[in-house]
Parts: sequence; C-alpha cells; structure tokens
Amino acid sequence: MADAEVLLLSDRAAHQAEALPPLLVEAERIAATVMLGEHGRKRAGPGESFWQYRPYSFGDSTQRIDWHKSARSDRIFIRENEWEAANTLWVWASPSQSMDFRSHLSTVTKRERAELLALAIASLALRAQERVGALGSPQAPDHSRAQLVKIAQWFLKREGAGLPGFARMPRFSSAVMAGDFFETTQEIAQAITPIAAAGVKGHLVQVVDPAEETLPYAGRIEFHEMAGPLKFLSSRAETLREAYAAKLAAHRAALSDLCRRLGWSFTIHRTDQPPMRLLLTLHALLSGEAAR
Repeated sequence: MADAEVLLLSDRAAHQAEALPPLLVEAERIAATVMLGEHGRKRAGPGESFWQYRPYSFGDSTQRIDWHKSARSDRIFIRENEWEAANTLWVWASPSQSMDFRSHLSTVTKRERAELLALAIASLALRAQERVGALGSPQAPDHSRAQLVKIAQWFLKREGAGLPGFARMPRFSSAVMAGDFFETTQEIAQAITPIAAAGVKGHLVQVVDPAEETLPYAGRIEFHEMAGPLKFLSSRAETLREAYAAKLAAHRAALSDLCRRLGWSFTIHRTDQPPMRLLLTLHALLSGEAAR
C-alpha cells in the first residue's frame, strides 16, 4: 500500500512539473509587456539606503546635513535616503473545484486564468524589487526571482476552499485575489473584512467563463454543481436566461458595494478575453498604492 501511494505521489509530482514551466513562461511573457511606470521607483523619504545629495534649504533639519560632502564644497548638502515602502504584495488564486470549469466558448479553465493573472502581477512586483507572497502559503514574502517559482508550485499543489482564510499581513500590504466568487455575499464579507480591517488594500478579480455570463444553452439541459451534489434539469434552458442574468447582476452589485465600503476594487474578467487589459488596470492600482 505504501509503495502504491509513493508511486501515485511521484506521478502527480511529474504532472505538476510538466505544467509549471508553461504557466511561468506565459506569466513572464505577459508581465514583460506591461510597463512598470512609477511602480517601485525610488524617491526620497525615510529609509536606510542612500539615494542622493541635494542643497540645504530653509526648514531642513541640521541633523540631515552631510558634513563630509559639504566640506568639499562651498555649499551645504543634505543627504537623502531612499524611501522604503512597507508594501508587500500578496496574491491568491482560488483552489475551489468550481475553478476547473471550461465551456466550449473558452480555451482555458478559470483556474488556469486566475493563476496566470496572479503570477503575472507577482512578476511585475518582483521586477520592481518589491516583496511578494502567496496568501496562505508557508513561504515568507520575498523579492527574489525564485519567489515566483515557489508561488507557482504552491498554486499547483494546494487544495482548499473557494475563499481566502485570514492571515496576518503587515499593515499597508496589498492583496490581489482571483476567483469566481460565486459564494454568498455574506460568506465573502466574512472572509475579506478581517483582512481589510488589518489595513490591507485588496483587489478582487472575479474570473468567469463566458458561458457563466451568457448562459448559451437551449433545450433539455441538466446542470451539475462542480463542487457538490446539486443538479438541476431544465426542459427549456433558454427560458432561464433572463432570470439568471438578473441574479448574476444583483450578486455582482452586492460584491461591488462590499468592496467599495472596504476601500477595495472589484473587477470582472472573462476567460475568453486577453489578460493584458486587466493586468494594466491592476498595475495602475498597485502603482498608486506604492506611491502613498
């Protein structure tokens, strides 16, 4: 029995190793096309690393005068250190079974797209020399390029609920969470409100298959719950479309309102759309936070 389990684990590890490189290559390719802009650039402020000298001006503290530099000139110079933002980016992609859904209208599953988005935005942050961590991972945040591989490996091996669990994160951290978020608004609020209360600025990305938005089915169709035993048989699926669209719109309105009250952003992404536009949006939002 033990030998069989070892063989099974070895086989799963081999499949994971095969999936890892393409995922990382695609994430890096997408990240390389997004300009870093102001995100991660140096600027003056409190810190320990030297940035630049500038002439003394009225109101500057005399403790900031660099006397060695000033002695070699007829002017008095202030030593400015690099501003060190206490910003860590946390990424999360839902491991829920519902994320494995892919209709005939898309070429990728929701899970593949969510993980790609998380890795790509993590790659952008790492290129800006910021610390990145995976929410729920035992690995500490890091700013080395090897961190991206660790996050990808964590995504491939983990299983769990469709909502993130609370974890202690430094104040002024940022979090990008990608999932379908089809849980009730109350359940989502219970999951993310403690994170927001801890001072974390969050960005919820609802990743959906185009069929989940348009319900392009007609005739006799039986719907099955991917993560549970529920099923529903409809003799005329097309008659459900209007009520379904209204229900989805109401759910999204509630999520948008929740995020607004928490000071978070809420974005919708379909798997039949290229990820570039969403990454540009997230990058702009994170750039603004880094400039606080």
